[in-house]
Amino acid sequence: MSPPKVIRVLVADDQRVVREGLVLLLELLAGIEVVGAAADGEQAVALAAELRPQAVLMDLRMPRVDGVEATRRLRERDPGIRVIALTTYDDEQSVVQALRAGARGYLTKDAGAAEIRQALEAVVRGEAAIDPAVQHHLVDALATGPGTAGELPDGLTPREAEVLSLIAEGLTNAEIARPLVVSEATVKSHINHLFPKIGARDRAQAVTYAYRHDLVS
Repeated sequence: MSPPKVIRVLVADDQRVVREGLVLLLELLAGIEVVGAAADGEQAVALAAELRPQAVLMDLRMPRVDGVEATRRLRERDPGIRVIALTTYDDEQSVVQALRAGARGYLTKDAGAAEIRQALEAVVRGEAAIDPAVQHHLVDALATGPGTAGELPDGLTPREAEVLSLIAEGLTNAEIARPLVVSEATVKSHINHLFPKIGARDRAQAVTYAYRHDLVS
Protein backbone atom coordinates (compact mmCIF):
# COMPACT_ATOMS: atom_id res chain seq x y z
CA MET A 1 0.00 0.00 0.00
CA SER A 2 1.41 3.36 -1.05
CA PRO A 3 1.39 6.26 1.42
CA PRO A 4 -1.15 9.02 0.72
CA LYS A 5 0.04 11.96 -1.38
CA VAL A 6 -0.09 14.18 1.69
CA ILE A 7 0.47 12.81 5.20
CA ARG A 8 -1.28 14.76 7.95
CA VAL A 9 1.01 14.95 10.99
CA LEU A 10 0.58 16.11 14.57
CA VAL A 11 3.68 17.00 16.59
CA ALA A 12 3.77 16.51 20.39
CA ASP A 13 6.73 17.78 22.43
CA ASP A 14 6.79 19.76 25.66
CA GLN A 15 9.93 21.74 24.71
CA ARG A 16 8.81 24.71 22.68
CA VAL A 17 12.05 25.09 20.74
CA VAL A 18 11.99 21.41 19.75
CA ARG A 19 8.28 21.48 18.92
CA GLU A 20 8.55 24.57 16.74
CA GLY A 21 11.73 23.27 15.13
CA LEU A 22 10.02 20.02 14.17
CA VAL A 23 7.08 21.89 12.71
CA LEU A 24 9.40 24.04 10.58
CA LEU A 25 11.37 20.98 9.46
CA LEU A 26 8.27 19.02 8.49
CA GLU A 27 6.75 21.95 6.63
CA LEU A 28 9.78 21.92 4.33
CA LEU A 29 9.12 18.31 3.32
CA ALA A 30 6.98 17.69 0.26
CA GLY A 31 3.98 15.52 1.00
CA ILE A 32 3.87 16.37 4.71
CA GLU A 33 1.20 18.62 6.23
CA VAL A 34 1.53 19.62 9.89
CA VAL A 35 -2.01 19.91 11.22
CA GLY A 36 -1.15 20.83 14.81
CA ALA A 37 1.36 20.87 17.66
CA ALA A 38 0.80 19.77 21.26
CA ALA A 39 2.76 20.69 24.39
CA ASP A 40 1.93 17.50 26.33
CA GLY A 41 0.26 14.12 25.97
CA GLU A 42 -3.14 15.28 27.14
CA GLN A 43 -3.23 18.02 24.51
CA ALA A 44 -1.97 15.56 21.89
CA VAL A 45 -4.90 13.22 22.50
CA ALA A 46 -7.39 16.10 22.38
CA LEU A 47 -5.92 17.58 19.20
CA ALA A 48 -5.78 14.16 17.52
CA ALA A 49 -9.52 13.74 18.11
CA GLU A 50 -10.18 17.20 16.67
CA LEU A 51 -7.70 17.34 13.79
CA ARG A 52 -7.62 13.68 12.70
CA PRO A 53 -3.93 13.35 11.75
CA GLN A 54 -2.70 10.18 10.09
CA ALA A 55 0.46 10.16 12.20
CA VAL A 56 1.74 11.65 15.44
CA LEU A 57 5.37 12.36 16.28
CA MET A 58 5.28 11.81 20.04
CA ASP A 59 7.86 12.78 22.63
CA LEU A 60 7.91 10.34 25.56
CA ARG A 61 8.73 12.55 28.55
CA MET A 62 6.07 15.24 28.88
CA PRO A 63 4.10 16.79 31.78
CA ARG A 64 0.48 16.01 32.70
CA VAL A 65 0.23 12.93 30.44
CA ASP A 66 3.45 11.37 29.15
CA GLY A 67 3.96 10.08 25.63
CA VAL A 68 3.51 6.42 26.53
CA GLU A 69 0.12 7.00 28.16
CA ALA A 70 -0.94 9.32 25.34
CA THR A 71 0.01 6.65 22.80
CA ARG A 72 -2.05 4.09 24.71
CA ARG A 73 -5.07 6.41 24.74
CA LEU A 74 -4.75 7.11 21.03
CA ARG A 75 -4.58 3.39 20.24
CA GLU A 76 -7.75 2.79 22.25
CA ARG A 77 -9.66 5.71 20.74
CA ASP A 78 -8.47 5.55 17.13
CA PRO A 79 -6.15 2.68 16.12
CA GLY A 80 -5.91 4.23 12.64
CA ILE A 81 -3.68 7.03 13.93
CA ARG A 82 -0.05 5.90 13.72
CA VAL A 83 2.29 7.05 16.48
CA ILE A 84 6.04 7.39 16.11
CA ALA A 85 7.93 7.95 19.35
CA LEU A 86 10.51 10.68 18.76
CA THR A 87 12.67 11.04 21.84
CA THR A 88 16.15 11.52 23.25
CA TYR A 89 15.83 8.23 25.16
CA ASP A 90 17.21 5.07 23.55
CA ASP A 91 17.15 2.67 26.51
CA GLU A 92 15.37 -0.68 26.44
CA GLN A 93 12.61 0.30 28.87
CA SER A 94 11.62 3.37 26.85
CA VAL A 95 11.58 1.44 23.57
CA VAL A 96 9.56 -1.47 24.92
CA GLN A 97 7.09 0.75 26.79
CA ALA A 98 6.40 2.86 23.72
CA LEU A 99 5.87 -0.13 21.43
CA ARG A 100 3.71 -1.96 23.95
CA ALA A 101 1.57 1.16 24.26
CA GLY A 102 0.93 1.03 20.52
CA ALA A 103 3.65 3.09 18.83
CA ARG A 104 4.39 1.91 15.29
CA GLY A 105 7.73 3.64 15.11
CA TYR A 106 10.60 4.70 17.35
CA LEU A 107 13.16 7.35 16.41
CA THR A 108 15.73 9.22 18.45
CA LYS A 109 16.05 12.97 18.06
CA ASP A 110 19.29 12.40 16.17
CA ALA A 111 17.12 11.40 13.21
CA GLY A 112 17.35 13.62 10.14
CA ALA A 113 14.57 14.89 7.90
CA ALA A 114 14.90 11.99 5.46
CA GLU A 115 14.64 9.41 8.25
CA ILE A 116 11.58 11.11 9.74
CA ARG A 117 9.89 11.26 6.35
CA GLN A 118 10.66 7.59 5.62
CA ALA A 119 9.29 6.62 9.04
CA LEU A 120 6.08 8.57 8.48
CA GLU A 121 5.58 6.98 5.06
CA ALA A 122 6.26 3.52 6.51
CA VAL A 123 3.80 3.75 9.39
CA VAL A 124 0.93 5.08 7.27
CA ARG A 125 1.52 2.09 4.96
CA GLY A 126 0.98 -0.11 8.01
CA GLU A 127 4.65 -0.95 8.50
CA ALA A 128 6.90 -0.43 11.51
CA ALA A 129 9.74 2.09 11.59
CA ILE A 130 12.37 1.43 14.24
CA ASP A 131 15.64 3.34 14.47
CA PRO A 132 18.46 0.82 13.84
CA ALA A 133 20.23 2.24 16.89
CA VAL A 134 17.53 0.84 19.22
CA GLN A 135 16.57 -2.37 17.42
CA HIS A 136 18.90 -4.43 19.63
CA HIS A 137 16.69 -3.52 22.60
CA LEU A 138 13.80 -5.38 20.99
CA VAL A 139 16.00 -8.42 20.50
CA ASP A 140 17.09 -8.24 24.15
CA ALA A 141 13.49 -7.90 25.35
CA LEU A 142 12.37 -10.89 23.28
CA ALA A 143 15.38 -12.93 24.39
CA THR A 144 14.36 -12.69 28.04
CA GLY A 145 11.48 -15.06 27.26
CA PRO A 146 8.56 -15.99 29.52
CA GLY A 147 9.06 -16.33 33.22
CA THR A 148 12.02 -13.98 33.38
CA ALA A 149 12.47 -10.36 34.38
CA GLY A 150 11.18 -9.36 30.95
CA GLU A 151 7.66 -10.51 31.88
CA LEU A 152 5.72 -8.73 34.59
CA PRO A 153 3.23 -10.50 36.88
CA ASP A 154 -0.56 -10.13 36.82
CA GLY A 155 -0.66 -8.14 33.60
CA LEU A 156 1.22 -5.14 35.00
CA THR A 157 2.51 -2.70 32.41
CA PRO A 158 6.14 -1.51 32.70
CA ARG A 159 4.95 1.92 33.85
CA GLU A 160 2.64 0.39 36.49
CA ALA A 161 5.54 -1.74 37.75
CA GLU A 162 7.68 1.40 37.90
CA VAL A 163 5.03 3.23 39.94
CA LEU A 164 4.66 0.22 42.23
CA SER A 165 8.41 0.12 42.78
CA LEU A 166 8.41 3.78 43.82
CA ILE A 167 5.46 3.19 46.15
CA ALA A 168 7.49 0.42 47.79
CA GLU A 169 10.32 2.90 48.31
CA GLY A 170 7.92 5.02 50.38
CA LEU A 171 7.33 7.84 47.90
CA THR A 172 4.12 9.87 47.83
CA ASN A 173 2.19 10.43 44.60
CA ALA A 174 3.80 13.87 44.24
CA GLU A 175 7.27 12.40 44.76
CA ILE A 176 6.58 9.64 42.22
CA ALA A 177 5.37 12.15 39.64
CA ARG A 178 8.61 14.13 39.61
CA PRO A 179 11.10 11.48 38.36
CA LEU A 180 8.52 10.10 35.92
CA VAL A 181 7.81 13.63 34.62
CA VAL A 182 4.04 13.14 34.85
CA SER A 183 1.27 14.74 36.87
CA GLU A 184 -0.02 13.48 40.22
CA ALA A 185 -3.30 12.74 38.44
CA THR A 186 -1.47 10.40 36.05
CA VAL A 187 0.23 8.66 38.97
CA LYS A 188 -3.13 8.23 40.68
CA SER A 189 -4.57 6.79 37.47
CA HIS A 190 -1.75 4.23 37.31
CA ILE A 191 -2.36 3.30 40.95
CA ASN A 192 -6.09 2.90 40.33
CA HIS A 193 -5.29 0.50 37.50
CA LEU A 194 -2.55 -1.51 39.18
CA PHE A 195 -4.12 -2.04 42.63
CA PRO A 196 -6.98 -4.23 41.29
CA LYS A 197 -4.49 -6.21 39.19
CA ILE A 198 -2.39 -7.14 42.21
CA GLY A 199 -5.32 -7.44 44.63
CA ALA A 200 -4.11 -4.63 46.89
CA ARG A 201 -6.55 -2.58 48.96
CA ASP A 202 -3.96 -0.08 50.18
CA ARG A 203 -0.34 0.97 49.82
CA ALA A 204 0.84 -1.39 52.57
CA GLN A 205 -0.44 -4.40 50.62
CA ALA A 206 1.07 -2.96 47.44
CA VAL A 207 4.47 -2.69 49.14
CA THR A 208 4.24 -6.32 50.30
CA TYR A 209 3.40 -7.40 46.75
CA ALA A 210 6.28 -5.41 45.27
CA TYR A 211 8.83 -7.05 47.56
CA ARG A 212 7.34 -10.51 47.08
CA HIS A 213 7.68 -10.20 43.31
CA ASP A 214 11.12 -8.49 43.33
CA LEU A 215 9.78 -5.29 41.79
CA VAL A 216 11.67 -2.93 44.10
CA SER A 217 14.65 -1.17 42.52
